Amino acid sequence: MSARTTLACEIDLEAPGKRHGFLRLPHSTHESAYGFIPIPIAVIARGTGPTVLLVAGNHGDEYEGQVALGRLIREVEPAQVSGRLIILPAANFPAARAGRRVSPLDDGNLNRLFPGDPDGSITEQIANHIANILLPMCDAVIDLHSGGSSLMYTPSALIRRSDDAAHFARSVAALKAFGAPLSYVVIPGTNGGRTLSDTAFQRGVLHIGTELGGGGHATPEAIRIAERGIAGVLRHLGAADIPWDADAPTRPTRILDVRGADYYVHAPDPGVFEPLAELGAEVREGRPAGLIHHTETPWRAPTPVSFARDGVVLVKRWPGMTARGDCLFHLGTDTGL
Repeated sequence: MSARTTLACEIDLEAPGKRHGFLRLPHSTHESAYGFIPIPIAVIARGTGPTVLLVAGNHGDEYEGQVALGRLIREVEPAQVSGRLIILPAANFPAARAGRRVSPLDDGNLNRLFPGDPDGSITEQIANHIANILLPMCDAVIDLHSGGSSLMYTPSALIRRSDDAAHFARSVAALKAFGAPLSYVVIPGTNGGRTLSDTAFQRGVLHIGTELGGGGHATPEAIRIAERGIAGVLRHLGAADIPWDADAPTRPTRILDVRGADYYVHAPDPGVFEPLAELGAEVREGRPAGLIHHTETPWRAPTPVSFARDGVVLVKRWPGMTARGDCLFHLGTDTGL
């Protein structure tokens, strides 16, 4: 019995060739009684080979992947493909259109709502269609993220650790093929296990995620890393031959671990955050990570924040103003992979 969805796809995802259009999600409002939300989708297919789902705009304020997948749709032709590429460049379209992490329609964080619900909110319906209609078609998924408006990452790619040695080896190989400057391995089930990559992992679908930069903007460097990585993984999977990585650095990716709470630094107080470590820095347990300056009581000494372990700085908070509980940093540690 096939899964149920409220979304209708304008294009044929099964036939060979290149097509683009929209997933139509019915949405009746005061301004548009019989309207729909148009979620862009494209397919490029030829012959036999793996089906790869490429997703960006899962969070609407993460732009690097959206730019890279737009280029993929425009430039890649069926002759370059062996199998099928299904491309969602703005998966949470209402959020992407608004430039927000979450949807302005229902405050939905798409990457915390998988596997979704066909009878749920707008964002839950999108998650349901991706998880239960598109994902079962696929052999692999590339989910392109960055730090969004609140975080800045060292451009990196990530996978989930697996007890299945063969699956984990395939994931590590894909991570190396993406070739980000840094890569890391996370524990399954983070963020409640409600992410797209966790859903793919739970169903045995090869998955690779990214954190390409952030800060609410896109840099040429981060976009190029995304494009090279996409080309590298698609060639590695035998799905497409795209020359975007012809000028890629030969230096191998450094693969790190991200594990428990001691890898993270959170703000203990509200105020203005002054970081004392930069992205990519090697830090030590007990070293000062930052200072929280007290806006309402500036005569108070700033509150110091320290790292709880040794590691490499993968991400730091981008805005200066912070609240108690905000993530300020997270670290990685070498895996030897």
